[in-house]
Amino acid sequence: MTEPLTVNGRRYHRPRRPVVVVCIDGSEDAYHERAIADGRMPFLERMLHAGSGRRADCTMPSFTNPNNLSIATGVPPSVHGICGNYFYDTAAGTEVMMNDPELLRAPTLFAAFSRQGSKVAVITAKDKLRRLLGSGLVDGICFSAEKADQATEEENGIGKVLARTGMELPSVYSAELSELVMAAGADILDKDRPDLMYLSLTDYIQHKHAPGSPVANDFYAMLDQYFERIDALGAVLVVTADHGMNAKADRDGNARVIHLQDVLDAQLEPGSARVVLPITDPYTVHHGALGSYATVHLPEHADAGAVTARLQTLEGVDTVLTRGEAAARFELPGDRIGDLVVIAERNTVLGTTPARHDISGFTEPLRSHGGLSEQKVPFLVNAPVPRLPDGHRLRNFDAFWVGTAIAAGEPLAV
Repeated sequence: MTEPLTVNGRRYHRPRRPVVVVCIDGSEDAYHERAIADGRMPFLERMLHAGSGRRADCTMPSFTNPNNLSIATGVPPSVHGICGNYFYDTAAGTEVMMNDPELLRAPTLFAAFSRQGSKVAVITAKDKLRRLLGSGLVDGICFSAEKADQATEEENGIGKVLARTGMELPSVYSAELSELVMAAGADILDKDRPDLMYLSLTDYIQHKHAPGSPVANDFYAMLDQYFERIDALGAVLVVTADHGMNAKADRDGNARVIHLQDVLDAQLEPGSARVVLPITDPYTVHHGALGSYATVHLPEHADAGAVTARLQTLEGVDTVLTRGEAAARFELPGDRIGDLVVIAERNTVLGTTPARHDISGFTEPLRSHGGLSEQKVPFLVNAPVPRLPDGHRLRNFDAFWVGTAIAAGEPLAV
């Protein structure tokens, strides 16, 4: 038996057959459950009878970057350092997109396995994740569907992606962007046989369409066909998500928004506190930078207790935590979050001030994520899951730990 590989303090078996982890961005159980009930996912229905259908917790905040990096590293944000899509760098006094590999504080599984001679392929929908997920990767495949037309053997380990899949380059705001990830993944699995493969999709559909809606069912039916193909190619398939998704509007379809900057400006000297929305990324068309989690940087000598008390009185606020409380409870890097962390209730989002959030062009009621209400995600496997250690809390970032154990025919490495 080959000795397990230790990465970030966790032990992983070396797989004897390919392991494919699919992260359906913004998914939750209701999406695949409704699609199965409507007869749109016949393969997944069979897969769950023969394999495993569980639920897991994602990391907080329930946003894209922290969770994709947790899946990629096998550890929470307190270890890998990526605590949002966006944060305020207090040392530099600037707000920063968390896309730069220099911000990553731990190696990815992809880098570690590739250095040991394993073949690795990473495909993301949006290019914002590509550099982070590909950090340290040796001789592997790593590209985004968003820029698939620019992928080269020299830069990405693969070229002519569109020709290989027979697809045209899709819009970044489309279901086809995720379909291209799946099509390319199935093609690479068939022809290149990587040991580890990670396919990270986009939540465009989930932001726009509720579970069971015709568009959502069409999307999940498309995924079902690729899941079946991946299974037929002999891979261990683990399907999870980076976060769930919920409606954030009232019965009339109006967004339920708490504008925190306005509240703080009324209590403190205007502009002295800074509200940071970690959902912020380059793709705000479908969420308007409105999510259910925010951090607050207070001015020096501000009464944090008084501010906390005021925020807790706001209708729609679920929880307000100090930096230390949030870091401990949610396994976050304390130096990259604010003095306070604010979490909204299920159907409410947090903003700064109305002028900074243009949702006038929305054609559907707002759906978004970020809070505790979006923390439960699917954990679906095309094989029985080995016995978990007593008391183990299943997380989405257990995906490769579970998948490699199954692919090695061994118990979970502990």
